[in-house]
Amino acid sequence: MERVLIVDDDEGLVYFLRRFFSREGLDVCTCGSGTAAVETVSAQPFDLILLDYKMPGLNGLDTLKEIRRRQVKTPIIVMTAYGTMETAIEAMRLGAYDYLLKPFDRQELQRLSRDALEVNRLMKEVVDICEPGATPSASSEGSPARIVGSNRRMQEIFKLIGQVADKDVTILITGESGTGKELIARAIYHHSHRKERPLLAVNCAAIPETLFESELFGHERGAFTGADRVHIGRFEACHGGTLFFDEIGDMPLSTQAKILRVIQYGEFERLGGTQKIKTDVRTIAATNKDLEREVAEGRFREDLYWRLKIISIHLPPLRERMEDLPALVEYFRDRFSREYRTTIRHVDSAALERLKSYFWPGNIRELENCMRRAVLLAPGDVILKEHLDIGQDKPGQAQSESPEQLSTRLYRNLEDLIPDLLKVSGTNIHGSIIDTVERVFISKVLSQCGFNQVKAARMLGISRNTLRNRMKKFDIPGAQDGLP
Repeated sequence: MERVLIVDDDEGLVYFLRRFFSREGLDVCTCGSGTAAVETVSAQPFDLILLDYKMPGLNGLDTLKEIRRRQVKTPIIVMTAYGTMETAIEAMRLGAYDYLLKPFDRQELQRLSRDALEVNRLMKEVVDICEPGATPSASSEGSPARIVGSNRRMQEIFKLIGQVADKDVTILITGESGTGKELIARAIYHHSHRKERPLLAVNCAAIPETLFESELFGHERGAFTGADRVHIGRFEACHGGTLFFDEIGDMPLSTQAKILRVIQYGEFERLGGTQKIKTDVRTIAATNKDLEREVAEGRFREDLYWRLKIISIHLPPLRERMEDLPALVEYFRDRFSREYRTTIRHVDSAALERLKSYFWPGNIRELENCMRRAVLLAPGDVILKEHLDIGQDKPGQAQSESPEQLSTRLYRNLEDLIPDLLKVSGTNIHGSIIDTVERVFISKVLSQCGFNQVKAARMLGISRNTLRNRMKKFDIPGAQDGLP
C-alpha cells in the first residue's frame, strides 16, 4: 500500500485530508510541524508528501530544503493559502513537485496527487538488465524490473544504454507498440547521473492539443479563461531531471517548434508570460511511428527529428527475437507467481511450444498479459496449453505487417547478417553474397509451392527455364528429376 505524509498544523484540514486519501486506498501518516516531518521522513519511506507552507517553527520551504538535503526524492506538494508567484517559483526551485492553493478543489487535489504518485512509481521502480546466461527471475517484492534478452540485437541495445545513459544527450527510442520502449527509457534514467532528480513522463497521444503547451510550459494567472493561478509546467518541474515524451509522433506541429527551442537553448516562457525561464532537462522520446515518413508527409518537423535522433535505439518486435521467449515466459511466470502468491512453478512443454508458434502482434505487452492471466487461472502448479488465452495464427499472418514495416524488418535483418556473410564470402564478395541469398530464396519459394516449378516461377516473376537453370546452378533438388 502506498503511503502519504501530511504535514500541517491545521487539525481540521488534516482530518479532511486523512479521510480523502484513505478513501483513495492510501496509508496516511500525519505531522503537525516541519521539525517532526523531517524526523519522520528520515526514519521511514513515503510515496507522497503534502507540506503546508505556513507553520510554526520551520515553514514549508525550510522543511522542503531539509527533506531534500537528506536525499529524499519523494514527490512533495506544497500547500499554501498565500499563493504568490514567488512562493510557487521558490518551492519548485527547491524541488517541490507542485503546489496547491487553499481552499482545495477536490478534483485538482485528486489529479495532482495521482500524477505525483505515478511519478514516484517511475522513479522508485529501478529497471535492470538481465545479463546473458543469468536466470531472469523477479526475486522479491521491490526488486528491479528486468529487461530480458540474449538476442544479438538486444545485446547491442544493452551495450548502447551503458555507453550513453550517463551522457546528457537526447535519445529517440522506436519500435512497435508493446516492445518495451518505456522500460528502456527508465533503464536509461536509472543508470544516469540524473537518477536522484525527477523522471516525468508526457503521453503525447493523451493530452488534448489545446492543453499541450500549458502542460509542458505552464501558464501565468489570467493567460486564458480559467487560468486562476500560476501553473508550473513539466519543463519547469523537471529541472535537473529527465523528461520522457511517449508517442512523440503524436505531438502537435504547433508545439514541436517550441520543444525544439527548449532542447536547443534550455529556455522557454510560460503561456501569458514574458520572462525567460531557464531549465536543465534531459529529453528521451519514444514512438511507434516511422518519423522519417512523418517528416516526408509534413506531420513532423525535420529539425526536431534530427535533434531527437542524436542517439537512436530501435527495439525489435518479439517475433524477431523468439529465442528470448522462453526466458521471458520464465520471468513473467516467476514475477506473477510471487505477485499473486500462487504455487505455479512450471510451464508445460506443449504450452511453451504454443507460445513459440504464435505471431505476437502485441509483442511483449501481449505476452505479459497472457502470462498474467495464465498464472491467475491455472488451478495447479503447472501452466498448461489450455490455460493460454491467445488467438489462432492464420497462414501468412506475418503479412499483416504493412509493406513499409516488412521492408524495414527485412533491411534490419540483412544488416545483422552481413558481417557473417562477409566472413564466408571469400574474394568474390558481391557474387558470393548474391548467390547465397538467391539460393536460399529460390529454395524457400519452391518449398512453399510444393516444388511445383510453374507456380514457383510465377511467384518469382521469372520463366520456368530460368528457374530450372538457377536450380541446376545451385544444385537444388528437382531440376533433373521430372518434377512439374
